[in-house]
Amino acid sequence: MDSINKNQPEDNYETLSAEQAIDKIKEIVDKAKTCFFCTLLDDGDMNSRPMSVQQVDDEGNLWFLSAEDSHKNMEVTLEPKVKLYFQGSTHSDFLELDGVANISRDREKIKELWEFVIKTWFTQGVNDPRITVIKVRPMGGYYWDTKHGNAIAGIKMVFGALIGKTLDDSIEGKLNI
Repeated sequence: MDSINKNQPEDNYETLSAEQAIDKIKEIVDKAKTCFFCTLLDDGDMNSRPMSVQQVDDEGNLWFLSAEDSHKNMEVTLEPKVKLYFQGSTHSDFLELDGVANISRDREKIKELWEFVIKTWFTQGVNDPRITVIKVRPMGGYYWDTKHGNAIAGIKMVFGALIGKTLDDSIEGKLNI
């Protein structure tokens, strides 16, 4: 049986490193806005919860606001290795990141990341004593995306189906950070 990659006439794998990897992270996170933030447990299981990314800095670090008394913070304290999963659209903009999380109470960073809607969780506002900052430093990852956007990808899929050829516009690869 032939694999989809064997039927693919175009190159659809590209490893991205350094600045290109960080640019891809920023691009996909900007589209997705939220992720599943996964922590590892002692028994090898994983806990996942949706989290909003407040910022991706120029070094590729992802920044979140979190409550000091959350299960997530407790789990990160015990095991700082985390996984983040993003989906920016129905058919593209997928990202999986492996990272190391660090929790701090950096008041300046909290103020920088603060948005009014966050008061839903921190009812005392930006100075709520429960707020912490989680910085996730990505160590590597994997992405799946389109080369030319969803419209071109859709056209190529329909045309490929009509002529009986694999004309997939996808691109995927490792992120080396």
